[in-house]
Amino acid sequence: MTRARILDPTAIAVVGTDGHLPPLPPERMTAPALRRRFSAPEAWQAELSGDGFVSRQLAAASVLVPLVQREHGLQVLLTRRTEHLRDHAGQISFPGGRVEPGDTDAAAAALREAEEEVGLRSQHVEIIGSLPVYTTVTNYVVTPVVGLVLPPFELRLDPFEVAEAFEVPLSFLMSPTHHRRHQIEMDGRTRQFLSMPWQGPGIDGIQHDYFIWGATAAMLRNLYAFLSA
Repeated sequence: MTRARILDPTAIAVVGTDGHLPPLPPERMTAPALRRRFSAPEAWQAELSGDGFVSRQLAAASVLVPLVQREHGLQVLLTRRTEHLRDHAGQISFPGGRVEPGDTDAAAAALREAEEEVGLRSQHVEIIGSLPVYTTVTNYVVTPVVGLVLPPFELRLDPFEVAEAFEVPLSFLMSPTHHRRHQIEMDGRTRQFLSMPWQGPGIDGIQHDYFIWGATAAMLRNLYAFLSA
């Protein structure tokens, strides 16, 4: 049995936003503050653990949540996947993929995938921790590995997997007023997901509309919950 995929998430009704929740304070969105938070994590509860449906054996995967240290604040480096890929084609995602036998742990897998997909070398990345795993509708158990990225660095995109890379201010993503809730009836059940639409410059310097949703938005929401605890 396979589950129907959402082909156009932008067409799914928005049933609400989370503007009633406070934005993450600026003092919690600095490199030193994040290092302290991940080094001594307090008790907290991840809000979202998965898409709620699997149809075959699960595979381990890992993504890098790259927080780029810019002069004006931390930025989240994201990618847009190419349209021809079997899973998550055209979607906004973190660099990452399946954990391979040669990977020593989730962090090693995330760093390897980031270098393969966007050319981000591990020498620019300081791993500071990870978030709880997230299980996707495509049957991956994904570990989000959080890293601080120190410029300058040069990206080299893998044209087979990555259509473009861009950065979004962490402050935008950590403000729940930008977290939109969608709902649709599929397969005889109600499915819900988050989106965080962003309009900003791509790697070409031109303004684009980026629809951040699904697993990527869920992991970002869990990051918000972790840093807010």
